[in-house]
Amino acid sequence: MIVYHRDKSGFCDDVATGRIDEILLDRVRDRLGIGVGPSEVKSWHHSLTHLSLVLGDEGIPTSTGVALEFQIPQTGKRIDALLSGRNDEVADRAVIIELKQWETAEETAMDGVVRTFLGGGIRDTAHPSYQAWSYAELLRGFNESVYEGDIELHPCAFLHNYQAPAALEADFYAPWLKQAPLFGKTDVKALRAFIKK
Repeated sequence: MIVYHRDKSGFCDDVATGRIDEILLDRVRDRLGIGVGPSEVKSWHHSLTHLSLVLGDEGIPTSTGVALEFQIPQTGKRIDALLSGRNDEVADRAVIIELKQWETAEETAMDGVVRTFLGGGIRDTAHPSYQAWSYAELLRGFNESVYEGDIELHPCAFLHNYQAPAALEADFYAPWLKQAPLFGKTDVKALRAFIKK
């Protein structure tokens, strides 16, 4: 289920009003029938402001679709941002973006798992690239529009506060990074190129 959907221009306008978090909260309550905590609302405001800056590139068409908090069918999982459109070969494509506000993270010995500050303490959690990849796989397996419509899926993670994601780019995580590249604070230009290809 799509909680929020606008084209790039509409999304950037909603962010510019300073109310994107309120708009999204109203739609989550209305369409999903759930509430979210203040920390998630705050993260929407910060992360979506950074996403809007990324999308400000003139090379990304204004008609690009922006879906937020897309609930994957038959699961409780929600994709932070899904960009849709067509590439130069006129192929339908979607870029799945897992947004994180993390400033630091540590490598673990567990496949696809990292350690970072969450919910008031240091916790083990899914590597952002693994998380984005898993969302793409769920869509490939359970979304009729994706598997019958031949829609290309391109997952990635954007950690807009993360200066040097060395721990997250350790060789141990290479399989997930290959499937879903990770972009940090200084990788905005590379993320734009990934979105445009």
